[in-house]
Amino acid sequence: MNYRLSVFLAVAKHSNFTKAAKELHISQPAVSRHIHELETEYGVQLFDRAGAMVSLTQAGIVFLKHAELIHENYKSLRLDMNLLVENFKGSIKLGASSTISQYILPPIMSKLIERFPDVEINMISGNSEQIEQAVAEHHVDLGLVEGGSRTTGLKYSHFAKDELVLVASANGKRKQEIEIETLKKLPLVLRESGSGTLDVIDRELSKHNIKLSDLNVLLRLGSTESIKSFLLENSDSYAIISVAALRRELKNNEIMIVDVLGLEFIREFMFVSTQGANSDLTDRLINFIINAYNKM
Repeated sequence: MNYRLSVFLAVAKHSNFTKAAKELHISQPAVSRHIHELETEYGVQLFDRAGAMVSLTQAGIVFLKHAELIHENYKSLRLDMNLLVENFKGSIKLGASSTISQYILPPIMSKLIERFPDVEINMISGNSEQIEQAVAEHHVDLGLVEGGSRTTGLKYSHFAKDELVLVASANGKRKQEIEIETLKKLPLVLRESGSGTLDVIDRELSKHNIKLSDLNVLLRLGSTESIKSFLLENSDSYAIISVAALRRELKNNEIMIVDVLGLEFIREFMFVSTQGANSDLTDRLINFIINAYNKM
C-alpha cells in the first residue's frame, strides 16, 4: 500500500502529527511532508490545523473512506498471497466469550480449518472476564471478548461492533418502543456478573444515572441460550442480549425487539493477547478471522 496512505490514516486516527510520527517511527517533519504531498497530488486540503491538533476537512473525510477501503483490501491481498506460498504448521489455543463462540465463530472456524489444515486449533469459551484471565495466565494464545473493560498487562485490538437489544417473546401484545423509565419496571433476565454483556448494559445505563440495582431483575443466567429459552417459556419477561444471537428467533418470529428510546447498547468485540509481539501465526489468524467476518 502507498506509504503516504498509511501516514494519512495514522494522522486521522490520532488527530495529531506528533503522535502519528511516534506510531510510524518516523519524524514529525516526515509526516508533514507526506501529508503535504498527498494534498498537492489531489489538489485539496485534507486537514485543518489548529495548534498541535488537526481535524479532517470535508475532503479529508471522503479521502479517509477510500483510504480505509484500500487499507483493508491490501491486508486481504497480502494475507491471501501469503497463504498461497506459506504452509503454516503448529497449534494455537483460542478463547472466546460466550456470544462470540456461539454465534460469531462457528461459520468462521470451518473456513479457518480449511485454510490452515496443518494448524491444530483448540478453543475454550467462557465469559469475557474468564477469557481475559486465561490469556493473562497463558492458558490461551488469543482471546476474543466483549465489552469495554480492560485488564492491565493485556493488549486489545478491534474485531467487530455489536449491538445489544431489549427483547421479549413475540407472543402476546406489547409496545414496540418504550421510555427509559418503563425499562426500570420490566421483569428482566440478565447475564451473570463478569459477562461482557452485563458490563455494556451497566455502562450505558450509567449515562442516564441508572444503576443495575434500579432494574427489576428476576434472575441472572450463565448463557444467552438459557436466557432465550427462558423468554420463550415466560412471555412476560424481557432480556437484553446481542442481536447477533437472535437471527434464528427473529426469522421465525419467536422473539421481538423492543426499542428503548434514548438508549443504545453498542459494544466492540475485541481480540486480546499478552503484551509484546504476536506470533506470525497468531497475526495471520487475526487477519483471517476479520476478513471472514466481514464477508459474512
